[in-house]
Amino acid sequence: MSIDREEVKRIAELARLEIAEDAVDRVAAQLSSVLEFVATLNQMDLAGCEPTTFAPADAPLRADVPNGRRLAPEVATAAAPESEDGYFLVPPVVDSVNP
Repeated sequence: MSIDREEVKRIAELARLEIAEDAVDRVAAQLSSVLEFVATLNQMDLAGCEPTTFAPADAPLRADVPNGRRLAPEVATAAAPESEDGYFLVPPVVDSVNP
């Protein structure tokens, strides 16, 4: 699957990303490469393969110990366009559930 310049611009707009005009072709090529790789994965014959998880179900879990590298909510949201009570406010992704 190939991504063209217009599709890159549309994706960038949806993701609210700024992509320099001289980088659009490069990004299109990179996205196309990713989609081609995923397409090759879809062609793999996985019949008879058991699903797995990242960790065995009986793997011991570590204690959740804070490492001291946390931002206070006020600091994390200080540069956000909108925030409330320490949370980021973002516009809805879907305007309407019914098409």
